[in-house]
Amino acid sequence: MSDSSPSLQPHNGISSDQAIDAKPEAITIRARGRSFLALILSPEAPLESWLRGLDAQMVRSAGFFNRQPIILDLSLLQPDAEGLAHFQDELKKRGIRLIGVEGGNRDWPALQNWDWPGKLSGGRPRGNVSLPEDSPDSVPPQEHTAALKDPLVVNGPVRSGQSVQNPDGDVIILGAVSSGAEIIAGGSIHVYGPLRGRAIAGVDGRPQSRIFTTRMEAELLAIDGFYMVSDEISSEWHGLPTQTILEEEKLVVHPFT
Repeated sequence: MSDSSPSLQPHNGISSDQAIDAKPEAITIRARGRSFLALILSPEAPLESWLRGLDAQMVRSAGFFNRQPIILDLSLLQPDAEGLAHFQDELKKRGIRLIGVEGGNRDWPALQNWDWPGKLSGGRPRGNVSLPEDSPDSVPPQEHTAALKDPLVVNGPVRSGQSVQNPDGDVIILGAVSSGAEIIAGGSIHVYGPLRGRAIAGVDGRPQSRIFTTRMEAELLAIDGFYMVSDEISSEWHGLPTQTILEEEKLVVHPFT
């Protein structure tokens, strides 16, 4: 993937579950939150080239951004980057739904007319932003070493439109994953059945994560932010048991028996 290609990283939100008592005799009011998993887009200059890369990727992986919450990270851009003033409009034209903006300053002249989403707080980044190799301020991404939590086991198929998420551990599916379904895991993904949807592993910054399936028919595979779509998966693996690993920032499919 070229430097101008979109870089995707997941971002995990917070969850809350608290009870508030107004008076001893009053009704208990429960305020409940929900965890969310968002993707981070990190555009790089020149923005015109980056948008062309985004367009190409959206053609190859149609529907990837559908209903996906996106956080825009501007930390790789200079305040006077050409095209920045109209960049948000360009994303809207492509159906990109922003829930937050990071790494930029509202005082930048190019951002004065932006429609800023509500500020997010308490979120915990998962994974690392891809920085240009020639940047003097680049910091090599650090592999996540904390222990994974218990795996999430789904005893049955995952149907189209459903999303199964375990950002802190593995996901095990005992059944088929239909086209249009999505599996997201902080660790590895194991599908004991046909994998026809999207499998996104290693979102917790774990490049060693793997994707296993007893029948490869995936729409999209991703590990630690690197991904490939169905037309990039060799037809020799179609319908076969496989494991997908990340090797030198490239997804590689191997037979699995």
